[in-house]
Amino acid sequence: MRHFQRIALIAALAAVSAPASAASVYVKAGRLIDGLTDTVRTGQCITIADEHIVAVAPCGKAPDGAQIVDWSAYTVLPGLIDLHTHLADLGQSADLAAPMKASPAETALVGARNARVTLDAGFTSVRDVGTYRGLTDVALRNAIDRGDVPGPRMWVAGAYITIPGGGGELNGVVPNDQLPPDMRLGVAATPEEAAAKTAFLLDHGADFIKTIATGAVLAIGTEPGAPELTEDQLRAVVTVAHARGKRVTAHAHGAEGIKNAIRAGVDSIEHASLADEEALQMAKAHGTWLAMDIYNGDYINDIGTKEGWPEEYLRKNRETTDTQRAAFRRAVELGIKIGFATDAGVYPHGLNARQFAYMVRYGMTPMQAIQAATGRASEEMGRSDVGAVAPGRYGDLIAVKADPLTDIRVLERIDHVMKGGTIIR
Repeated sequence: MRHFQRIALIAALAAVSAPASAASVYVKAGRLIDGLTDTVRTGQCITIADEHIVAVAPCGKAPDGAQIVDWSAYTVLPGLIDLHTHLADLGQSADLAAPMKASPAETALVGARNARVTLDAGFTSVRDVGTYRGLTDVALRNAIDRGDVPGPRMWVAGAYITIPGGGGELNGVVPNDQLPPDMRLGVAATPEEAAAKTAFLLDHGADFIKTIATGAVLAIGTEPGAPELTEDQLRAVVTVAHARGKRVTAHAHGAEGIKNAIRAGVDSIEHASLADEEALQMAKAHGTWLAMDIYNGDYINDIGTKEGWPEEYLRKNRETTDTQRAAFRRAVELGIKIGFATDAGVYPHGLNARQFAYMVRYGMTPMQAIQAATGRASEEMGRSDVGAVAPGRYGDLIAVKADPLTDIRVLERIDHVMKGGTIIR
């Protein structure tokens, strides 16, 4: 009998000490941009429970016990999404060896800092498109999901699928076969190896696959216009990933590499700096997304020159920046699907919103630029739980005092950030 009394006492104590179910949050929005439509609504209130939006309706009586958040003096938008970040990495510098000098643990800790400043900047979701230290991004994503560290929701690539010595390798430091094994998890010389590396990354927690279809601006010994992974290798990756319901994106600057990737069936193209008319028309015909980082060319030219980045980097940046912006303008004219993607990590994390002004300068309306970082970005990732102020989506919101449709640069100075109904700042 005493045994059962003890069990009953433990159960009673557990019931007393267990946290009550989280109260709902009731957000009063002054002006509401929902990320999906062009309509700006006023007098709307957003009800959030269990991290998700359950109602968006004209303001009335708040639910009993709800936490009331009065943003009636602000424009409220969905939490922003950046489709091309490198949180779990050290960031670009003049030191080619920096990624190898940092241990996986140090890299993860730096990633935690990067995640925090990104979230503070209003980016509540990111697609993290690769790290030199393979699978460090998986560890960072998992730590954020557990609540160990603050950061945006992350969808991660795990590593780069790249040819030996290609744009996804840490070239120019030591012979590549002497690099640490975790820095070469995606190196593949044949279609069979590309398929096997794809399966490995997905088995070890990758959410999607990042391929390197051309050389890179910021990789020694590679040229942005030169194809790298072949169409057969890219198709092998796509076949494995799509069979498991996962998406594939391709780093591709040069026109021929872009076309190879589109023919192979990738879902999106990163950079597209040297896309010609045929490549753009192919992207439109196939419904392939473009993720074009049109801000950071100026940062590379300015800071890279001051800090003494390799001249090879600076030359390739000069050769691609203006061409990429012209291609972006043409892609907007053609109505190609474009998501907000910045290559954060090339420039300091937290400055992601600087790209909005460039997107407007090169052809988008402010509303189109906002949707590229909200509803359109979630569509590119294949997600229906982020990117919009709508029932069923996560309660990820930002608020700004000024009107971003009048001055898009106000998004560089976010006043309030909420993730899953919890105010971050």
